[in-house]
Amino acid sequence: MRIIFDARFTRIGQHDGISRYGASLMEAVSRHAEVLMLISDDRQLELLPALPHVRINSPLSPAELFVAARVNRLRGDVVVCPMQTMGSWGRRYPLILTLHDLIYYQNPEPPGFLPAPVRLLWRLYHLAYWPQRVLLNRADVVATISETTRGLIRAHRLTRRPVRIVGNAPQPGTQPRGDAEPERSLLYMGSFMPYKNVETAVRGMRELPGWTLHLLSRITDARRAELEALVPDGGGVVFHDGVTDEEYADLLSRATALVSLSRAEGYGLPLIEAMAAGTPVIASDIPIFREVTAGAAALVDPDSPAEFAAAVQELSAPEQWRKASEAGRRRAAEYSWEDSAQQLLAAAAEAVQAHRNR
Repeated sequence: MRIIFDARFTRIGQHDGISRYGASLMEAVSRHAEVLMLISDDRQLELLPALPHVRINSPLSPAELFVAARVNRLRGDVVVCPMQTMGSWGRRYPLILTLHDLIYYQNPEPPGFLPAPVRLLWRLYHLAYWPQRVLLNRADVVATISETTRGLIRAHRLTRRPVRIVGNAPQPGTQPRGDAEPERSLLYMGSFMPYKNVETAVRGMRELPGWTLHLLSRITDARRAELEALVPDGGGVVFHDGVTDEEYADLLSRATALVSLSRAEGYGLPLIEAMAAGTPVIASDIPIFREVTAGAAALVDPDSPAEFAAAVQELSAPEQWRKASEAGRRRAAEYSWEDSAQQLLAAAAEAVQAHRNR
């Protein structure tokens, strides 16, 4: 099978969640099928597997409306997009579109890296569900990464197409941490958008003297100032403003826990990556984190700094920390990119048949 994979959502310089998902999935699928990548910038190749590629327009360009005319000529058996926004008018190929989550309906602020006109369209798009229905119903199969999101797609009747799980997974070769005692440090890896709720963790540090919260991701000056105003006297919060993969792995190997107190989330890949390394997780008690961690993490009220701090203090007991570490490793071992590749191949075969029937 010849699968054309839309890799134009790959970030430049450093992956985000969707970028890493697409790159990892393509690499796993390429062991079982011929894969051709669509890119829009040669710099994307630095973060992509070494596979054949074709450069076309940016997915944010007006030319996206007519992209199917170009893709038709590439003669793929099926086209897979890790987003739901790929242009599809005039297509003559089976198509799988991916909807990761519905968090932007409740949290409509668009990512800051998008151009201003796209941010405006983003807000308008998420004012109602019908634009989503229009896009998804133009696919042959819709993919998503969790049962939580599949349930929401059904609840809101977002598509008449079959919805199939093509799961996320930790990076291959994640190194388990050694036997050294954990440091009194906590890590947060993710954006600083309001729904990520980093404020609760920062406020909780008031009850954790001697502990350090490392905020690892890049952050704007304005957002940093907002969070710095919440830092308790005596510090306890370090802003890294971006770390390399190597720095992240090193910090993760020494930390007591990774924390994520989001009020909404599409999946939470940093949780699985931390558990794969044997680092316990403290996360908000929301449906997607219940699904992903399956009892292997400490889930707390995202609006309670005290509950967050109590979960940290519980992990300061060596035996409790070891139990949490082992539980996380067992749960993370249930996810693999090989399984995800097989899920995608099954969805691709279904899309080919559906397209033929129509």
